Amino acid sequence: MPVSLGGSYQSLTGTEDVYRSTTVTGTQQNVLDTVKKALSFVSGSGPKDEKLIATKPQPIVINSRTDSANTNTSRKMPSSGVAEETALLGTMPSDSMDDIELKNIQLQFPTTRSMSRDDSTAVEETVETDRGPITVAVQGCKTKPAIITYHDLGLNYISSFQAFFNYIDMRVLMENFCVYHINAPGQEEGAQTLPEDYVYPTMDELANQVEFVLSHFALKSFIGFGVGAGANILARYSLKNPNKVAALCLVNCASTTAGWIEWGYQKLNARHLRSKGMTQGVLDYLMWHHFGRNTEERNHDLVQVYKSYFERNVNPTNLALFIDSYIRRTDLNIHRDTDPGKTKDIHTLNMPVLNITGALSPHIDDTVTLNGRLDPKNSSWMKISDCGMVLEEQPGKVSEAFRLFLQGEGYAVRVRRRASSAVSVEVAPLSPVKIAQFRKASLEELLKEKFPNGQWLTSVIHITENPISAVVC
Repeated sequence: MPVSLGGSYQSLTGTEDVYRSTTVTGTQQNVLDTVKKALSFVSGSGPKDEKLIATKPQPIVINSRTDSANTNTSRKMPSSGVAEETALLGTMPSDSMDDIELKNIQLQFPTTRSMSRDDSTAVEETVETDRGPITVAVQGCKTKPAIITYHDLGLNYISSFQAFFNYIDMRVLMENFCVYHINAPGQEEGAQTLPEDYVYPTMDELANQVEFVLSHFALKSFIGFGVGAGANILARYSLKNPNKVAALCLVNCASTTAGWIEWGYQKLNARHLRSKGMTQGVLDYLMWHHFGRNTEERNHDLVQVYKSYFERNVNPTNLALFIDSYIRRTDLNIHRDTDPGKTKDIHTLNMPVLNITGALSPHIDDTVTLNGRLDPKNSSWMKISDCGMVLEEQPGKVSEAFRLFLQGEGYAVRVRRRASSAVSVEVAPLSPVKIAQFRKASLEELLKEKFPNGQWLTSVIHITENPISAVVC
């Protein structure tokens, strides 16, 4: 490294000041000499035997006052520079740029978040129940196995599930299923204010309305997918009708009664919704309920979308009734089997359960409590990192977990690897067991049709699936 002598930097060779032009103010004579040398090189008047060496050029400081004779010097590129430029231009393509212009680019799936009913592929139907009509949106072919969804507070099927089920991986997965989105009374898009004398159903009564949906669409069993309050409703129905629920995917599900803090906040929110509408305090609580804390730091655009939705699209009076029903919920009274010899008296969810929450969600403790009450043989607890509202912030991880969950329940799912090492999902035909279960035909009848001579009595059905990678959260 050069050493400093008298305030200037000297080169290692000691023959010249390499950095003198930029660090040390030179004399007028040295500057003019440097300028003359540079101009002589550009004009081609330098020595003919001088060779161009590929070294780092030294910086040149040009004084503001220049010689008038130098400004009129003819500038001409050296012959070596001309040859180099010709060689470079010869390697460039001579075709017109119009040949590589991108045209007719179309996006197959929209990337923007939309909460419009017009963007939904579902068809809404009205189902009559013992507590009044409810709106159910059907997405897919009704002859395929059913998935029933139920939304959380302040949401409906559009704001809660539309973006998730339109996610590219979920679209491919849902080709072999039909989704039935249940809306709680008065929570559907554009709902009219419920009458003043209307008594809103309790959580148990909301769970009983699921039975009317099954009867209306002639469903024998279904796969449940619930979020928050909707997860609690589907869990209640599953406890009373375990034979009609094939599996459950529960997001931020609470299995206990509301605590004093939750009860107080929600009671205050319901009062403000009735008297003042959507106030700032209610809006902040809803954002915390769905996203947790520090949401704007993670996804500012998504926060603004939901804030605008709560302010403009939610009926405050109907939401207040739904909140009152949720905070008055009873305990599910389920517990884990501690004695393997007493399996008949255990009151818990017997079907497979996928229990999901977000690492930043305020409902982690509720999901942990639920996980401690479930049978570990048929339940899984998953905490997804870097999110609070998992369906919106991490749809890829949730769709992958849901796909693996369905695969473990006998729904054959093929996986095709892309060149970029990403996972592409392909749904294979269902196994005979699932076909018989959802089409109201017994497995025995199917086997007799396939094996008329009775070979099915000794045969074993195997479901072969391609290897898949584990979910990384």
